[in-house]
Amino acid sequence: MRSSAPSTRPARRARRWGLPGAAAAGALVLAGCGADPAAGGDGEARADGGEITLEHVHGLGVDPADDGLYAGTHYGVVRISPDGELTRIADRVQDFMGFTVVGPQHYLASGHPGAGQDGPGDLGLIESTDGGQTWETLSLAGEADFHALDAADGLVYGYSGGRLLVSEDGIEWADRGDMRIADLAADPTDPQRVLATTEAGLVVSEDAGRNFTAVAGAPLLALVDITADGGTAAGVAPDGTVFVSTDGGRTWEERGSTGGPPAAVTVEGDEVYVAVEGAVLASTDGGETFTELYQES
Repeated sequence: MRSSAPSTRPARRARRWGLPGAAAAGALVLAGCGADPAAGGDGEARADGGEITLEHVHGLGVDPADDGLYAGTHYGVVRISPDGELTRIADRVQDFMGFTVVGPQHYLASGHPGAGQDGPGDLGLIESTDGGQTWETLSLAGEADFHALDAADGLVYGYSGGRLLVSEDGIEWADRGDMRIADLAADPTDPQRVLATTEAGLVVSEDAGRNFTAVAGAPLLALVDITADGGTAAGVAPDGTVFVSTDGGRTWEERGSTGGPPAAVTVEGDEVYVAVEGAVLASTDGGETFTELYQES
């Protein structure tokens, strides 16, 4: 699997951000969130040192700083080691929605505060530039809860409350209108181009979300991601069937299966990682076969 040494391959999503520092079969399941940790209960117990689990994974990403796999979950950002060990970053118990890695130690997310934390119920767009140790609010605090989030070369795409929002700086946003989206994938080689999974099928915009058209012949996907070089895309159907595209999401080929509905996906070259209920699966052959990187006991 992955080495803990810094990777020599192109940085995952490194070009996707331009700010300085700063399933039921046959139906598409839109991203959702369960109980709010701010309400106490299980979230409060974990804040007091409870066992780290991968409950409610909302996003996966590979950090090029250490080539590690990170998950945004209902109870914090968690690093998953190659041997399946879990480490909650900064021991911060907080609901991270729309989690995405945009560069070395550089993450974007949304979500809700944890038990005993100050702030509005919806965190808007938040940013970490130190690998999730600390977070700063960029915009829309109290206004947005991004359940899908991606960025490419300075353009940020977020889906909140049934509406697609687009920003050139992570602060000021343009409202592209009502949509029913489960996931977004911005093309690192063309930031104006973004894929979106919908209940009607995969759609693509070539003008930063102003207009969308159906991707002809594409399978019904719940989740989608594009590699940093824009050449490979991976998608997972609501039933767990994995599809791969070698032309940035224009045409698709069926590969393997995760065996169940997906919660999150990320792809880098031939490596595909998919979170399913209680597990994270890893493929090193372009989605043909998967092994368990982590499994709840």
